Amino acid sequence: MNTDDLAWELSRAERRVLEIQMKLHRWATGDPGRRFDDLFNLVADPAFLLVAWERVRYNRGARTAGVDGHSAYYVEQVRGVEVFLAELREQLKSGTFAPVPVRERMIPKAGGKKRRLGIPTVRDRVVQAALKLVMEPIFEAEFLPCSYGFRPRRRTHDAIAEIHRLGSRSYEWVLEADIKACFDEIDHSALMGRVRRRIGDKRILRLVKAFLKAGIFTEMKVVEETMTGTPQGGIISPLLANIALSVLDEHFKARFEALGSKSSRYRARRSGTAPICRLVRYADDFVVMVSGTREQAEALKDEAAMVLAPMGLVLSEEKTQVVHIDEGFDFLGFRIRRRRKKGTNQRYVYTYPSKKSILSITRKVRAHTRKSRYRTLSDLLRAINPMIRGWCAYYRYGVSKATFSYLDAYTWRRVVWWIRKRHPKTGIRVLRRRFLPRWRPTEGEVTLYNAADTVVRRYTYRGHHIPTPWADGNAA
Repeated sequence: MNTDDLAWELSRAERRVLEIQMKLHRWATGDPGRRFDDLFNLVADPAFLLVAWERVRYNRGARTAGVDGHSAYYVEQVRGVEVFLAELREQLKSGTFAPVPVRERMIPKAGGKKRRLGIPTVRDRVVQAALKLVMEPIFEAEFLPCSYGFRPRRRTHDAIAEIHRLGSRSYEWVLEADIKACFDEIDHSALMGRVRRRIGDKRILRLVKAFLKAGIFTEMKVVEETMTGTPQGGIISPLLANIALSVLDEHFKARFEALGSKSSRYRARRSGTAPICRLVRYADDFVVMVSGTREQAEALKDEAAMVLAPMGLVLSEEKTQVVHIDEGFDFLGFRIRRRRKKGTNQRYVYTYPSKKSILSITRKVRAHTRKSRYRTLSDLLRAINPMIRGWCAYYRYGVSKATFSYLDAYTWRRVVWWIRKRHPKTGIRVLRRRFLPRWRPTEGEVTLYNAADTVVRRYTYRGHHIPTPWADGNAA
């Protein structure tokens, strides 16, 4: 099949998949108690497999191979996409498909710790992507607005905007929490129980369980059984984690609604009999905004732990704390704090890059500007510019102007230092003429990106009305 034919088939497949997803989402929304019994044929459908392949092929990890050593490039250039998908479909329909262990890769974290990443094979990734195409529209119908992580059309900035809004409306105490090794510790039985509430197709359930039990091929060349958890790196893992963690969303929603009407909640807050709590969760990181007292906020720590216990999850002692909004806290790379506005007596909630985030980007700049890493200044700038531009694009929705100016000054100094070390025998006047026109590091058509020029603006709060891609017919 030539490229034009494949593009045409993919276009048709995407339309078919979107139409079916819209139906699944509409049925799931219309009947919250409905269980879907005939879904496996969709996973094995040629259209779903083709769209799943396309998403795997253009994913950032497409060049990474699993335990079989085959990457997406190998499938495309050696085996052929048509042959690969036909064999995969036959294995699914005949019931002979079985996931293989994921390849372990340890990723360094801050503080010297490491996080385990599990890399599935390409064939397993495609089946997981197909499973997600089928399951996600169903579960998105019941996921609550307080959850923002790994969901279509939802961003970290939506979670930050929600916290900013609540912090500006008398929610002054904050339970900042983190779930310890969430992806590694989720109880399989409890997770499958929540999946069964919506999925009645036993073949789908067996397939999901097979992925959970596939095992890990460690860096020590040993296969370990996976008794708990959903290995990070799998396409379907974030969806399964959200299914498990939705117990937390449901608990705090029920707690909020139990207080009754708006006037009843106001009386409860004024009398101090009960705190008003709002949850904002991004994957396994969450905060509970509390309108009440510190003692009431502290009590919620044990309450959250009790809710998570049946899922096999515990809160991290080091990363779980109760703080006042005036003290400030870090969440999703932002520092969120209420403080007095200069020149006034008014207090406002501000969001700006956290010290940890600033330290992270400056370390990357310092690593890139080591003397021998790049041959020419243009090579260095091509590596640094996208990194700086992307960091600034993320933090532009905050009080970040001063931080951007600091980052630009730091980067400028490091790049000029690199130029002088790279050309130790060249005078400053010659270096300035060759590489610093108007004092901006430049070579050829490449100029150092000026972080200070990034436009800062307030993120538009979208509230609880963020549409799913299946509500308007446009896939995410």
